[in-house]
Amino acid sequence: MGSSAADRSPRTEIDVLLSEYPFPDFLGPIRARAEEFEKAHPEYRVTIRGCYYEELPAQVSAEALAGKPPTIASYYSGASQQAMDTVTQDGRPLFAPIAGLIGDRSEILGEPVILDDLIDACRDFYTIGGQVAAVPLTLSTMLLYSNKPMLRAAGIDAIPSTWDDLTAACAALSRLDGGPEHAVTWPVDGKLFQQAVAQQGGLFLDNENGRLARATTVDLTSPEVMAYVEWWRALAERGEYVYTGKFEDWLGNATTFAEGRVAFRVDSSFAINFMAADDTDTAVSLLPYNGAKAPAGNWIGGDALWVADGLDPVTRDGALAFIQYLNNPRNAAEWHKASGSTPATKGAVAVLESEGWFDAHPVHRVATEQLERTTREPGSSVPVFPGSHGIQTAIMAAMEDVLVRGADPLARFTRATAEAQKALDHYNATCLGDGPRDPEWLVVGT
Repeated sequence: MGSSAADRSPRTEIDVLLSEYPFPDFLGPIRARAEEFEKAHPEYRVTIRGCYYEELPAQVSAEALAGKPPTIASYYSGASQQAMDTVTQDGRPLFAPIAGLIGDRSEILGEPVILDDLIDACRDFYTIGGQVAAVPLTLSTMLLYSNKPMLRAAGIDAIPSTWDDLTAACAALSRLDGGPEHAVTWPVDGKLFQQAVAQQGGLFLDNENGRLARATTVDLTSPEVMAYVEWWRALAERGEYVYTGKFEDWLGNATTFAEGRVAFRVDSSFAINFMAADDTDTAVSLLPYNGAKAPAGNWIGGDALWVADGLDPVTRDGALAFIQYLNNPRNAAEWHKASGSTPATKGAVAVLESEGWFDAHPVHRVATEQLERTTREPGSSVPVFPGSHGIQTAIMAAMEDVLVRGADPLARFTRATAEAQKALDHYNATCLGDGPRDPEWLVVGT
């Protein structure tokens, strides 16, 4: 049997470099979607490569400077500024905003464009400089996990919905005979500050948190930051909050909860995937917020797909079509089931609702409900941080000093602001200046 013309023609290569996370066969479903896409579009070959998410910006930069950048790369949500600052051999930005590449098209190679279907929180988070810059591949946010038997024993009838509610619940647990050692835990991690400030609609950076233009100033002493720090410190001083003693200790956080040493923990929505299917003793709920203000927004986790600029039209449209295919309602719904990633499109949510998935797995609906809490105002989306690693480190060191060494919150976070400003200035000077860049710009601040 003779080969078709498509079989005989050279296939256009789409090189896709994706973030790897420490989950078994994490990219397996994406590779399956790539094979399906190739069958539907035999003129293309889609190569999926993986790279640990913290190392990916450095790998992409090295490949770009060597003249062999990927067609598509997925950057961790907190590394969006690094994606925009990655350059080609001739110093041009490697990536172009995906909205500009798509233009006013409603489909590409027969694949419906999904930009208008993104849930509001995602669309707002990845709108930078007035355009949607990238399309989410994975998505997460912060939730509250509660030990229901402990709450019942302490006479707590309702899951806390505000900071004051959680404070009262922690006090009730502290009075419980034979109760947990402490009441609540979460890591000392910059992501939690982003979440708390976004919930209050506050800003860390100028230029609307770095979304109108590159941020040049940072403030870690805003009323929203200090309200969170003071509330957190009070819980710790009463012995109700426990710090594991290590920055970003998500494993320690989960272990403390699993061993019954606390009744509450804050964790990523991805943690739902590690709960036993029949774990009826753990409640998953919306994250408590500062009851003095209506909830405004949330931290966005996960990563997004960025497309290289300057591609020939055939390669460009193949890359764009593949991204639409990955995110069509059916495929996005299946990706949620496989990975635990929160659905990034309204279409995927509708598919999961219509199938009864959320009715059968109600804990998976909670992250969607959390992300629907958005006013869509500037402070509702967390920052596009230049020099995120240095800023996050300044935040975490300051909070540890408050918790462990009794530092005055305002004085310590004033000093942290100066440290964070120095990191931001250094990052901007490195990326905007001539000559070799300080490799520190590639460090991912989680």
